[in-house]
Amino acid sequence: MIANRQKNWSADVAEILRVRDGFVLSGVDPDATPGYEGKKRDGKDDLADGADLFCDYQERLFAASSSETTNGSVLLVLQAMDSAGKGGIVRHVVGSADPQGITVTAFKKPTAQELKHDFLWRIAKHAPEAGEIAVFDRSHYEDVLVARVRELAEPEEIERRYDAINAFEKELFDAGTRVVKVMLHISYEQQRDRLMARLETPEKHWKYNPGDVDERVLWPHYMSAFQAMFDRTSTAYAPWHVVPGNHKWYARLAVQELLLQAFADIDPQWPAADYDIELEKARLRES
Repeated sequence: MIANRQKNWSADVAEILRVRDGFVLSGVDPDATPGYEGKKRDGKDDLADGADLFCDYQERLFAASSSETTNGSVLLVLQAMDSAGKGGIVRHVVGSADPQGITVTAFKKPTAQELKHDFLWRIAKHAPEAGEIAVFDRSHYEDVLVARVRELAEPEEIERRYDAINAFEKELFDAGTRVVKVMLHISYEQQRDRLMARLETPEKHWKYNPGDVDERVLWPHYMSAFQAMFDRTSTAYAPWHVVPGNHKWYARLAVQELLLQAFADIDPQWPAADYDIELEKARLRES
């Protein structure tokens, strides 16, 4: 855990939320707030404090890459059932920083052009460059989750995709990208309440998709697909983290902490001036 920050964390969130051998998704309590001893009001204060550090890291990362002092970058992969709070993570965590050097991509149903290529073709084009933070709001994992549940691909093809994903993420890691993979885990009951809230609030009708109910009926199948995904693609270089999501404030705080730890691992430094500072001060005074 990052030193001297967020005093209410009692444990290293990256370790306690990490998917390891023997992990069972059904054993995760969506109402839990693992590793955090504070309450909702404390979480809001800590999120604000963390936002300042996030902004500092993001600017340092961007500056360091522009001067070629680091080739580091960060990729945040968000997966979840509908209404789990992915948009809130983008707005309240990633959105706290300067938009320069930040890209957000929400992968929809593949187009006819994209279907002519391998499933990772459209994904690779949005991988972060040095100094960038990229967010995948849904991602290449749709091609093993939805494809498995909806039987859009043969089991052998799903297995091939797991291997292709692992190889793709290893290439990113070797090139300096820290891959932060997060599954926001909400309960079946919580999803129903959030979808109902959208229907009961006119300003949120645009966020409601009737197809969400069709997917909800397949909940057990999706949970099984998520478990298989964790078993096959949580690696040492790109581990999965399952974040209990019934409490939005906790989920945002936990994802922010995961990103801050990724930044700390890269440790971007302000680039040194490549000019004579005192000379430039003198020239400026005389101008």
